Amino acid sequence: MTNTCLPPLIQQMLQPSFYSHRVTEPVQLIQTHASFVLLTGDYTYKIKKPVNFGFLDYSTLEKRQHFCTEELLMNRRTAPEIYLEVLPIIQTGDSFKFGNDLQNITAPEIAVEYTLKMREFPQASLFLSLLECGLLTEQIMANLGREVAKFHSTAVSNSYIRTFGEVSQIRTAIDNNYLVSQKYIGGPQTQTQYQETKDYTDAFFAENNDLFTQRIANNKIRECHGDLHLRNIALWQDKILLFDCIEFNESFRFVDVMYDVAFTVMDLESRGRRDLGNVFLNTYIEQTGDWEGLQLLPLYLSRQAYVRAKVTSLMLDDTAISTAQKAEISQTAAHYYKLAWEYTKPRRGKLTLMSGLSGSGKSTAARYLAGRTGAIHIRSDAIRKHLGGIPVNERGGQDLYSDEMTTRTYGRLLELGIILADRGWDVILDAKFDRQNWRTNAINLAKSHCLPLQIMYCTAPIEVLRERLQQRRGDIADATAELLNSQQAAFEPFTELEQISVNTVDTVQDLGVQLKLISGE
Repeated sequence: MTNTCLPPLIQQMLQPSFYSHRVTEPVQLIQTHASFVLLTGDYTYKIKKPVNFGFLDYSTLEKRQHFCTEELLMNRRTAPEIYLEVLPIIQTGDSFKFGNDLQNITAPEIAVEYTLKMREFPQASLFLSLLECGLLTEQIMANLGREVAKFHSTAVSNSYIRTFGEVSQIRTAIDNNYLVSQKYIGGPQTQTQYQETKDYTDAFFAENNDLFTQRIANNKIRECHGDLHLRNIALWQDKILLFDCIEFNESFRFVDVMYDVAFTVMDLESRGRRDLGNVFLNTYIEQTGDWEGLQLLPLYLSRQAYVRAKVTSLMLDDTAISTAQKAEISQTAAHYYKLAWEYTKPRRGKLTLMSGLSGSGKSTAARYLAGRTGAIHIRSDAIRKHLGGIPVNERGGQDLYSDEMTTRTYGRLLELGIILADRGWDVILDAKFDRQNWRTNAINLAKSHCLPLQIMYCTAPIEVLRERLQQRRGDIADATAELLNSQQAAFEPFTELEQISVNTVDTVQDLGVQLKLISGE
């Protein structure tokens, strides 16, 4: 791409002399379908393109000023360190320069454009960069799950926002994607993928109206981020920052919390890292207790992949982008259209029961298995604390471990397992399952719903269990080594019928080798 393809303002902003502060040369330019982003070293400047895509309208100077201000305010919720101010740009002859700040702008200085000024952080801090360099770890993704859960818990939810969760509102946004993308059929999109993806969403809305109503009633429609993919998340100065949220369309920001979660999961899966997406997803849901929200996740996964395809396709019409770049852009769009279609394909769910004493490695084995298979990992410790109304990371009192609460915990665990497996999820129910009646209930429910079921029985020498529990730190489980003797005495052996489904896992040995053998890999 040559500079002559760019508007005169952007050409000048690419020159270090445009700025009064120190600039790291050369000034870098990043383009999206809607913005020019200029990286100068210490600061980043974002200019909105004068475009109107229907779902996004920056076509007038007044609108660009308004949305610059909205972007500043919205993103200060999660990244106040980055978002600094909105500046006017004025023109004298053929030259452009920054005007005074908006409060003190003088009459002769009539703005011809506005820019959002941000503090620049290293591009290597982006989650996408960390992923590409092999530095995006499971621990970082678990921390992100907790950070997003915290953000959603404090995000605004009121009667005005709740209306955005109605089917008619959600359909309008999704149907617009199909409308805009029709022109790309025969290019990056195919007719078959287009029609089958659209048919899926039509059927989903027709068959799940009650589910959307429940989400509204449960206050799951909140003022979210709206565009939470890996380019919009950074790890900077030991803090996770969520930035560049949706400011231009309320229906893309006032959404179900699962809409936000889906963007991150989809982005990781699109880049071949389902394991990292799984860690993020399971951590988020364990923190929030929003397992029912997974019933909507396939719809939103497809939607987020489709919207990435759509906005990527829009760049094919941009005259400021070279022909060579457009070939790569078309390939990227095709990848996302295909992924959106793949998310609509039916899946057959199954149940896995973890079983064993405290410290036997049930959760470690379950996390390993979930990362390999994309399963939903539900821990009885989390269920118990959500039922008891206490944060998962707080220690529970004796009443939390009463017989009554234990019965409720296993009942809820099985209820969620069946709901999600019926929806096509592989579900791992992580509890001791030390009583025959709990295991029998699970086996009978799975059989009545025609769901495959297996039992993973985790074992290790008693001295290993005791040492693990004594060294356990930072986990949501409350069990201590003092409980092992009573647990051992209470554990009811597997019946002959149960043994058919049992796979024994020695957690002192290599988990990977054992689980591969069990799964037949």
